[in-house]
Order: sequence, then C-alpha cells, then structure tokens
Amino acid sequence: MSNISKAELNDRVLSEAEYMLKTKKTIREIAKQFSVSKSTVHIDLNKRLKNINYDLYKKIKKILIYHLEIRHIRGGESTRKKYENLV
Repeated sequence: MSNISKAELNDRVLSEAEYMLKTKKTIREIAKQFSVSKSTVHIDLNKRLKNINYDLYKKIKKILIYHLEIRHIRGGESTRKKYENLV
C-alpha cells in the first residue's frame, strides 16, 4: 500500500468526482487522467466518495449508472472503428 495521507486520498477522490461531474468521462478515462488504476477510481467513486461527500456521490452514481446503460453502444462503436481501421 502506498504512503498516502488520508487528506491526500480525500483530495484525490473529490478531484476525480469533480472531474467526472464536469466532463462526464468514464472510469477508464479518469484513471488515465489521474494516473491511477481503473480499480482505484472505481473504489474511490463507489465507496470512498459515499463517506466523504454523500450529495456528490449521488450525482456521480447517476453518471455511473448512465455509463452502464450505454456501454453496449460504446463497445459496438469501438469494434466498428477497429475494423474500419483494418480495411
């Protein structure tokens, strides 16, 4: 486990949440932006944020649910683009 203080951890969680709220980016995109793993962002936004700022958590949860609802569409677009580039 890394040597990160509780204050630094809370700052990161809130920064990730504010970034998602502002940009509507996915967990994968946020992980890349903050140089942490997808698992870390997932835990930050689904567990830690609930204890830090519950109102913000409710807003983020709506975005996460929306991303789950449209993931099959995003996956289809990615596959289409992949095969377009092969031709």
